[in-house]
Amino acid sequence: MESHTHDPLIEETIQKALIAAHAFTKLDQEQTDEITRAVYEAGFLNRWKLAEMAHKETGIGNIHDKMVKNIIATRFVYRDIKDQKTVGVIRKDEEAMITEIARPMGPIFAITPVTNPTSTATFKSLISMKTRNPIIIYPHGAARECTIAAAKICYEAARNAGAPENCIQWIPRASRDQVMAFMGHSKTALVLATGSVSLVKAAYSSGNPAIGVGPGNVPVYIGRSADVKFAVDQILTSKLFDLGTICASEQSVVVSRHNAEDVRKEFKRQKAYFLSAGEMEKVGKIAINTTQRSMSPEVIGQTPEVIARLAGIEIPKGTRLLVAPMEPHQVGIEWPLSLEILAPILAYYEVVDFDNAITLCKRINAHGGLGHTVSIYSNNQAKINYFAHTLNAGRIVVNTPSSQGAIGGLYNSLTPSLTLACGSGGKNFTTDNISVSHLLNIQRIAYRKIKVCTEHQKGEDFCCDKNLTLEEIDKLCKTANTGH
Repeated sequence: MESHTHDPLIEETIQKALIAAHAFTKLDQEQTDEITRAVYEAGFLNRWKLAEMAHKETGIGNIHDKMVKNIIATRFVYRDIKDQKTVGVIRKDEEAMITEIARPMGPIFAITPVTNPTSTATFKSLISMKTRNPIIIYPHGAARECTIAAAKICYEAARNAGAPENCIQWIPRASRDQVMAFMGHSKTALVLATGSVSLVKAAYSSGNPAIGVGPGNVPVYIGRSADVKFAVDQILTSKLFDLGTICASEQSVVVSRHNAEDVRKEFKRQKAYFLSAGEMEKVGKIAINTTQRSMSPEVIGQTPEVIARLAGIEIPKGTRLLVAPMEPHQVGIEWPLSLEILAPILAYYEVVDFDNAITLCKRINAHGGLGHTVSIYSNNQAKINYFAHTLNAGRIVVNTPSSQGAIGGLYNSLTPSLTLACGSGGKNFTTDNISVSHLLNIQRIAYRKIKVCTEHQKGEDFCCDKNLTLEEIDKLCKTANTGH
């Protein structure tokens, strides 16, 4: 609901965005593409600098992987969108006699997270410029400087390429009431929210169109037919990417008893440490705030050594991943390590057969991950198909690192994106990887399909030199439908 207070910060920012939105409507496809290319190049050239800034400011993850995220947000996204039509007539269907025209939506209010601050800001700026939408970026408080730096880099590049003034704006500081007022403002066209569950819920309650993302408590099943060494290696590739800070990273591994021993051995060989019951309890207390039912900020994107120190436990030197062996019934808030934790902590379950694996994956998925992502390692196509059709997920990644697989462009042909929607399961309107198609208003010119001629010609469905009445049109349609 829109605030009735007239906050100068909000009104001035929105007014600047509206002026930019009007100026954007005068740009053609070639000009829009030039701006988009400039923003991509600037973001890509600054990929390492922004990664360093993000790591230094947040203390989350590692510089190299944040740099890779910046590459995905720029190069991979740009390659996907650069040839898409987003201005004027974008499609003509001669047979259906429908012409589609793309129009910008208007000012976008974008919220960015602490986990992927520069990559998300660059990504949202890039798709906004491609669709001629001014964007207002509100950064997470713990990633303010690096997010604003990313926004400034994109803005300067866009302006130098001919984009309107204030096409990209940022809000250094704002109260929660101000954020709510931005989201609910009558001139805000869309809220593009990546952040906490409460913030995403607020976006959907704003009264304006919103695209948010749900949590991703991702289960991964290692089936009987899987290549165990490959599966474990790929899970570690994903779970350790930027120290587990992508919401599509694996949170629980479910293993068939037929290869469980081999899976355990391979995890241990790759320096995963299996926690004892006492250690699991200690780690659970510092990893999850059970009162708020959310992960603790202190562990997000931290190394196993830091997590162990916080929990007051000792782990072997060089440990890469903390594994929590649990019983199949241990899913839910009573067992904190069964929930989403964006850190190198992985719950581990062994099951007797495939049916039990499906049941368990459903339960894990239902505790904070509906509609997001699930993963399976298997060489049995029938079981892969059943797994996909049974679980509620927008992305079912097969024999692929879940983090990199879900965001697209690296291991598969999914749309590269830093915003992964979760469908109705996650209270989103789509299960897509969000991109430019979601930031456009599409007008459709629908032409009358009745054939009209000026003189009688044999072979025409019918002819006329006058306007048909509704009764005549109805009669013709009925005749066509009966085949006479």
